[in-house]
Amino acid sequence: MDEYVGLDSSGSRLNLPLMPGPNPLFKNPKPVIAMIHVGALPGTPASRLTLAQIEAQAVHEAKIYRDSGVHGIMLENMHDTPYLRGHVGPEIVASMALVSRAVKNISGLPCGIQILAGANTEAIAVAHAAGLDFIRAEGFAFAHVADEGIIESSAAELLRYRRLIGAERVQVWADVKKKHSAHAITADVGIGETAHAVEFMRGDLVIVTGAVTGDAPQKADVLEVKKYTHLPVYLGSGVTAKNLRQFFEVADGFIIGSEFKTGGHWSGAVDPKRVENFITAHTRQAKS
Repeated sequence: MDEYVGLDSSGSRLNLPLMPGPNPLFKNPKPVIAMIHVGALPGTPASRLTLAQIEAQAVHEAKIYRDSGVHGIMLENMHDTPYLRGHVGPEIVASMALVSRAVKNISGLPCGIQILAGANTEAIAVAHAAGLDFIRAEGFAFAHVADEGIIESSAAELLRYRRLIGAERVQVWADVKKKHSAHAITADVGIGETAHAVEFMRGDLVIVTGAVTGDAPQKADVLEVKKYTHLPVYLGSGVTAKNLRQFFEVADGFIIGSEFKTGGHWSGAVDPKRVENFITAHTRQAKS
């Protein structure tokens, strides 16, 4: 990985890691990463299905995504409400590893994982065990207040753990000014500065979102982030076939969940027609 020269707070020169150009995980320079919202896992309040049923459902969705031409897949335990803060139990780690490995094997695509809420160390462990390629991390740089309470920066512990278990090939994709969160405690730190901190703290990619799931980011936020970091910048909520055009030139990738679901809601079933419509729009923009 290349490096560029930056400055620390005292003005001293620093050599910082830099992902060269588009993300090397993907052949497409502006990849579409499709979300699988894994069914409520064992031990969580909404759990109703067996693990075999959860896996079968995830594999079914992975096949739809694979056949529709998406470029990657991300799994998330979104149905495990209310979320634990910062860590989850071994039953969640084991379940997500099992389901993720099945999705990776059947899809043949770059795959990643997010474990809510802020269970980033566990996500790295799952990714390493299941042969995944990346994790999505909330609370990587700076703190914020989420539904679960205060989420603190995890970068130092997370990257040391990644090194410890030999999982350095697993990329860390970090949210900045994350959705479903209050950022008053860092109100004097802009979203661009936060993105720069992700790069300084050796993250691999920056994710920009709207205020809540299904809300599109502000284009001004995306442009500000691009000014402050050399890392790829992906959009993590609210991008649709209809608004893709306004974001296509400024973003480096798109994480799509709600848009691919029946009724445009994250909890719905994957709708192959909606996936096809988005991929068609993406292809059209790439050619224009």
